[in-house]
Amino acid sequence: MRMPSAKSIISGVALFVTLSPVNSAVSQTEQVTFHKDIEPILQRSCQSCHREGGAGPMPLVTYEQVAPFAGLIEYKTGLRDKAGAMPPWYMEKNIGIQSYKDDPSLSDNEIAAISNWARNGTPKGSEADAPEALVFDDSLKWGAGEPDLIVKLNDVTKLAGTADWWGEVDSVPTGLTEDRYVKSVEVVEVNDVDNQAGTGRDTVGGRYIFHHMIWATAQVDENNERVPGLSIPWPVHEVGRNADIFDEDAGRLLKANSWIVSDSVHLHSNGKDTTGHLEIGFRFHEKDYQPKYQASFIALGNGVDISIAGNESNQELHAYTVLNQHTKVITFEPHLHAPGERMCLEAIWGYTVETLSCVGYDHNWVRGYPYAEDAAPLLPKGTILHIVGYMNNSETNPNVPDPRNWQGSGNRSVTNMFIDLGIRVTMTDEQFHEAMAERRDALDLGPNDHVIGCPLCGAPLVAPVLDDEEDSNEVAAND
Repeated sequence: MRMPSAKSIISGVALFVTLSPVNSAVSQTEQVTFHKDIEPILQRSCQSCHREGGAGPMPLVTYEQVAPFAGLIEYKTGLRDKAGAMPPWYMEKNIGIQSYKDDPSLSDNEIAAISNWARNGTPKGSEADAPEALVFDDSLKWGAGEPDLIVKLNDVTKLAGTADWWGEVDSVPTGLTEDRYVKSVEVVEVNDVDNQAGTGRDTVGGRYIFHHMIWATAQVDENNERVPGLSIPWPVHEVGRNADIFDEDAGRLLKANSWIVSDSVHLHSNGKDTTGHLEIGFRFHEKDYQPKYQASFIALGNGVDISIAGNESNQELHAYTVLNQHTKVITFEPHLHAPGERMCLEAIWGYTVETLSCVGYDHNWVRGYPYAEDAAPLLPKGTILHIVGYMNNSETNPNVPDPRNWQGSGNRSVTNMFIDLGIRVTMTDEQFHEAMAERRDALDLGPNDHVIGCPLCGAPLVAPVLDDEEDSNEVAAND
């Protein structure tokens, strides 16, 4: 008889702890204080933006700065996975995979502690309980870490009250003199808006003027024209987006003497005359690095024939694609527009329909969700990927200016897109079986265990996969 796996035991303990009344986040007799209970939460999940010079509209570092906003913090954190939630991470915690890289979201216990503190007079507590203050510097604008190469695009100016603009921006050389493989890429906007002064406007994008940029790196000729066939696409930059961290075995190539090129930039007014530019930060692998997997550029979604009725919520859009190769899903990234509220990613394998992730959507903070290494879906060829978008074109959606209007597809924020922009890589048969074996070892999976997103992880334990020679020998032995 096989003993229960460590994973099963740990899962059972976690479930008991979650349901046990003695594990309530906040004891009815224990006072929640700022220094002991709230300040550690703010340091981990809030202060990287909410600090002097940060992207947040107010600093949340000292007690004096935080206490006046206690009610607002309670409201924003209580939204959990809905638009407007803080921190801006909208992964739904009651369905699908729950292990992600760089997840700043709050637990139910932490949300309960904030609510308790806000509703009971915001006690400061003893400074002896305070964690050591964080030290901030300019490198914190790079969420993935200080880049090895930073490329600055040219300044552009967007005037207050002017219409949205789409078009091409100046190409800029990277200055790179040798080919390098990239482990992460991140795009940040730098502009002259004094966010701490409250000069921004509560619109889509807030303090920023770049809504998105579709970009690539390319070789150019002596006339600064792109050389056909030598462009490499990179993840789309969107307002509020976090860094893109590629799979450790699938670094993206940045070629020597390449240029940053884009013919699809969307600028919008933030309510004030603003001059700004984008900076692209690349982090490199070691010089002798070679990728193991190939990047997959499978389109999943619809940016053309979308129909959204007026004055109606809970409208659904669906899109499907069949995986022709074994695939590892690195990130899930919903891309909708203002009416979008939610997107789910499903994998259909045989008779199994499994939800991998469901994510709330906020057009002000577009997020990519990178799966943790032992949680990234490993899907066999033939799997059908299915995305479902949930659209709200009603007066309950503050991002929609006039919900009476029918909406179709289009580039404007008040029209629609429906795409999963997530990163995926493809695998050979050998690589796929090797990855599943590593997953079984890492999670201590037995023949009766199941892990979301890996439908065949348990199969070799029941029916081992034989190569041609082994299969022939076995047949001969049975004759």
